[in-house]
Amino acid sequence: MKHKLELIYFKMRALAEAPRLLFHYTNTEYDDLMSWDYYDKEWSEVKPNIPFKQLPMLVVDKEHEICQSIAIMTFTEYLAGINITDPILNAKAIAIMQSAQELFMPLNPTVNFATGEKFIKKRDNMMPFLLSRFEDLEKAIKDNDKTFFIYDEPRACDFTAFHHLDLSKLLDPSIIKKFPRLEKFLDDMMSIQSVKSYLESRPKLIDVSVEPKLVIDGVAHPTGVKKT
Repeated sequence: MKHKLELIYFKMRALAEAPRLLFHYTNTEYDDLMSWDYYDKEWSEVKPNIPFKQLPMLVVDKEHEICQSIAIMTFTEYLAGINITDPILNAKAIAIMQSAQELFMPLNPTVNFATGEKFIKKRDNMMPFLLSRFEDLEKAIKDNDKTFFIYDEPRACDFTAFHHLDLSKLLDPSIIKKFPRLEKFLDDMMSIQSVKSYLESRPKLIDVSVEPKLVIDGVAHPTGVKKT
């Protein structure tokens, strides 16, 4: 059964990115909408009525609201028929996904919004945590001895990890170079044609640490939750 899927988010490269990557990899059709276009209201008006008061949200068939990016990823795996049926491997995949997701704070907000001295301070403060978590992920993928974290083909956990590791290059491109197996993981993900096509066509995040903007249809917009 084919569903109508609408992914609702903001102008930033953050928690909607892994779902987008998975949609493109699985050739799952969806509409990508900004919050203000979907609700026709400012986020401040909409937020109190949204489950968990945050986005992204996947609206299915104009009826069901799936919140939280991990839930969206899990649903998409099932929808595409690539969910992991082995309970042990599935538990390991969930562990990878949750561990990678913990990189969100403060990595994503810093890259998307912090500027000047605040950017530098946040970057330096988070470095011990990033290095520790990158070590954990490097060990996990080495121990599995597969191309990706679970199989030789990617699953939801891989796209979650990919997003945060890839975003770290905008914080400090030298971090990932300390972890050659993770760097290879990124290269392997980017060599997948559907992933490569999406990465080349997605809005570009520019002026990080100075005045972050997303270039959408050739126009640079300040990152944020307001329509511009």
